[in-house]
Amino acid sequence: MILLVSGIERRAEFASAIEEAMGESVVIAGSLLRATTLLRTEMYTVAVFDEQLWPGEADEIETALSHLGAAIPVAVNLGISGRERLVREVRAAVRWRKHEEASAREAAARSLRGELNGTLTTLLLDCELVLGTSDLPAGTAARLTSLHGAAQKLRMQLGATSL
Repeated sequence: MILLVSGIERRAEFASAIEEAMGESVVIAGSLLRATTLLRTEMYTVAVFDEQLWPGEADEIETALSHLGAAIPVAVNLGISGRERLVREVRAAVRWRKHEEASAREAAARSLRGELNGTLTTLLLDCELVLGTSDLPAGTAARLTSLHGAAQKLRMQLGATSL
């Protein structure tokens, strides 16, 4: 769901253009106060703010922006923008957010893989050191060998090639 915050007469036309282009329903708020109320009660993917509402409304803008949640804020002057420009701005914001989210997931996965590989290296080395001792009971050696094999399998599943 997308929120369009605008007081201009053509806001329904802009909302239709966004709905058609993005395939999501659009809710219209005619004021920043109404937008804040809607942002508090619903989840939106995008919140489009008409810059014409901003002069003299600094507190209301800040309040509305503080309730965005995960919504992507898009600021456009609808008085001088056409439908095409509005749709382009919304699409660009959504593409950018998807790119940021994918990059963040990738970085988190790399970081986790690095941490797990460090722990696995320690586990594998310790197993190999203990298995290299001569006075190790046979049952303990068998369990350590099994543990070592499981750690190697986990290393391969993580895609680690060198430790």
